[in-house]
Parts: sequence; C-alpha cells; structure tokens
Amino acid sequence: MLAGLTLPTSVFAQSAQDEAGKQPNIVIIVADDLGYGDLSCYGAVSIRTPGMDRIANEGLRFTQGYCTAATSTPSRYSLLTGLYPWTNRDAKILPGNAALIIRTDQVTLPKVMKQAGYATGSVGKWHLGLGDGAVDWNETICPGAKEVGYDYSFIQAATNDRVPCIFIENEKGVGLNPNDPLYVSYKHNFPGEPTGKDNPELLRMHPSVGHAGSIVNGVPRIGFQKGGKAAQWRDEDMAELFLEKAKGFVKDNKDKPFFLYYGLHQPHVPRVPNERFAGKSGMGPRGDVILEADWCVEEFLKELDRLGLTENTLVILTSDNGPVLDDGYQDQAEELIGSHQMAGPLRGGKTSLYNGGTCVPFLLRWPAVVRPGVQEALVCQLDLLASLAALTNQSYPDRTDSQNTLAVFLGKQGEGRRELVIEGMNNYAFIQDDWVMIPPYPSRGHSAESEDFAGLGLCYQLYNFREDIGQQHNLAEKESKRLRQMMAAFEKLKRITGKQTDY
Repeated sequence: MLAGLTLPTSVFAQSAQDEAGKQPNIVIIVADDLGYGDLSCYGAVSIRTPGMDRIANEGLRFTQGYCTAATSTPSRYSLLTGLYPWTNRDAKILPGNAALIIRTDQVTLPKVMKQAGYATGSVGKWHLGLGDGAVDWNETICPGAKEVGYDYSFIQAATNDRVPCIFIENEKGVGLNPNDPLYVSYKHNFPGEPTGKDNPELLRMHPSVGHAGSIVNGVPRIGFQKGGKAAQWRDEDMAELFLEKAKGFVKDNKDKPFFLYYGLHQPHVPRVPNERFAGKSGMGPRGDVILEADWCVEEFLKELDRLGLTENTLVILTSDNGPVLDDGYQDQAEELIGSHQMAGPLRGGKTSLYNGGTCVPFLLRWPAVVRPGVQEALVCQLDLLASLAALTNQSYPDRTDSQNTLAVFLGKQGEGRRELVIEGMNNYAFIQDDWVMIPPYPSRGHSAESEDFAGLGLCYQLYNFREDIGQQHNLAEKESKRLRQMMAAFEKLKRITGKQTDY
C-alpha cells in the first residue's frame, strides 16, 4: 500500500486551521448513482440543481474528481477506509444481509475524526454490511456503524431495492414489533409471502430485470423478507426522513466539532419521489428524485445557515459512482431522458471502466478558508482519509492507499494524484497523469460498457482524457511506447498492493 504510516500536520494544514480559527465541522454528502452531467453546475440544462450548485458557487468544483469504483459498495469502502477495494475480496456489491466488510480494528475516516475530538454520525445509505452474516434483525445489530467509528447512526442496510426494507438507528431496527418479527433471506422466499415474480397484480412498479422478490410499498425488491410490517419504509418519505435525521445530528452537536456522513439514496432505483416532486422534472422518476435530492441538499445547507455553522463547516458533495438509466425497473428513464446527458461529456456510466463510471460530481465548500473556483487537478475520494487526518493533525498506525492531497482539496497550490486505479465490475483501468489505459477484457454482460467493448475485441485502449474527454480516440497503437510504460507501471502497482488481476 502506498501511504506512509503517519500524517504530520503540514504548514498548510496549520495555516488553514489558523485562518478558520478552530477545527472545522466536516460533512460528506454522497449521492447514489448521480452522474457528472446531472448537475447544472456541470452543464446540465434539462434539469436545475440550485442546492448542489450552491456548494459549487460558494466553493470548489472539481473537474477530475474520482471515486475508486463504478459500483457502490467498493466505492464507499474506499472512501471510509482509504484502501483500494481490491484489498478486500468482500468489497463487492453486497446483499442486504451481508456481514460487515470493514474490520472493527482497522482505521476508518470516522475513527480518525473521533480521535480528533469530533462527534461522528452516519445518516442514510450504508451498504457495507452489518453484523456477522447471521443477523437477527429484531435484536441489536452489530458489529455495524458504531464499530466503524460512528457515535450516531440512522441508516438503511443496503439499497432501496434490497431487503431488509427497514431503518436501523444506533444498531436497532426502527419500529419493529416483537409480535411481528422480521426475517430476511436471499436464498428462498417465506411460505405464503407474495413476490414480484408470482404476484405482478400487486405491483405499482414493474421490474425490467431482476427485482422479483418481496413486495414492499407496491415495489418488488431483491431478496425476501417476512414480518416487520410496521417497520417497513415508505419510499416517498425516505428523503425527508434522512434529511431530518441529518439536521438533527448537526443541531445536537452544534457546539462541538462534528463529522457527518450523509448518504443520499437518490437517484438509485427504485426511484419513488415524494408526491410533491413527482412529475416535476419532465424526465420521469429519475429526474424527479434528482430534484428531490437537490432539495435535500438545499434544506441541509439552510440548516447550517440557521445554526450559524456555514462559515466553518467543510462540506463535500460527491457520488458513489456514475449514472445509469435502466437499472432493473420499468420507470421510463430511457424513454424520457430527452437531450439530457447524465454523464455530461464523459463516456460510460455505472459499472463502466470509461470515465463516466468513476469521474463523478465533486464539490467542496469551506467559506472560512476556501475561495470559490474550479479545480482541475485529479483528486479521489480515496484520499479524503489522509487529507482530513492531516487537516485535523491526526496520525494512524495502519498503512493505507490514501494520499494527503489536502492542498488541492482546498484549492491551494499543489499536485493532485498522478496515478489511480479504477474498478468497473471485477476489471480495472489505470490512470497516469492525463492518460488512462484500459486493459483488454471480454464483455461481461449487463454493464454500461458492454456495447462499447463489443467491437473492440481483446485489445488495449489508451486515451488522453484532457484532449479527448469523451474517450473516442484509442491511441494504443499510436502511443505504443507510452502504453508499454503504463503497462509496466500498472504491473508494478499490482505487485506493491498484492493485487492479481486476470485479463
């Protein structure tokens, strides 16, 4: 792994602290499947996102902000642990009853923040596993967010389309009735329970692929659950509930430094906006839930204003991976997209090795220190651990892949990452400076790049994304020397990290 053992406070970090006058509050807002082109500050014209745009207008908009993986669980794992997802074989898209994939003894971002004296909270999407793989959802659910480093948590176990469809607050299922216990399975249905496959007459939203399991709120899900009826969520209320919990955590901790991880569940499927947003975008449910997510961000920022916390709160908004249209439900996302380019000028989307899969919205605001502008350096969510540790003058014993790029995150002079490995669906690409190399992989079925890869055969791809942001011109033959150099650098990195990839 690549980072050093300790992160001493740099001259710049001390300067930032001095400028702010005290440690900043830190909020990381992570949207789910939100694309580079889904925000008006990144060029969207068919939809307006004034809440998210406010962060860009009052802070920094990164043009080369990356996550490590084009799917949710591995991306979120990297953000919280500072490790590439391949270092953990379980860091793949998880079922809702998966065990916690973060070791309870390993360094995490919230643990570093607690070490710095911060109150820590997690609200919204989790999807990193809970318990030991044999959870009794009716009892205390651990290990979980608490063992990862959070003082407070109000989360959903996985995704909107996976059971269990309940909320979990401080390791306890919310609203469960002992007389109607909840049972969850990803292997078989429970006798007498209706499913999307067998009971389509009960559905108000129909699947396009998969999602044939238990029906909750008229929507078929992945997996099966029985009981817990009083605790089941209503999709339309989820956004505002998460917002209120996030605001409540801030209010409760306004007199001391706090760290909040706020996981928006939009625009992941099933896309079921609150009634006041339904039909407002003209782009169908996907557009509507983006408007809803934007409203949540806007209201959250207003709460910081109301509490007098805006000036010294560092807010980061990003996405766990790139966008997708049809992700398993018939919600007219493809039919109603119109001229909207959800990945903007980028190629590909969710699951893709092209930059639309991992180059995501990345905005940062800290009015006390950061001047508004545009930052073009390459940055990655992977590096938030080392960078925020440096900002708060913390060290940690574990080696990680996280690099201290704090100066770049705050818009000062400095270089971003020079090298980065990105993950699609069990395949990898390598970024070095302005170049990205994609090794040859066979098409792996349902993914954003399958159609693009189909005509390429098993050949290397090499793109200069500064000159060719849409990755339309494969320069592997023309730049054969550079390709060989990048192949060698990639192999060296794999040896350093112990990663073995087949291609």
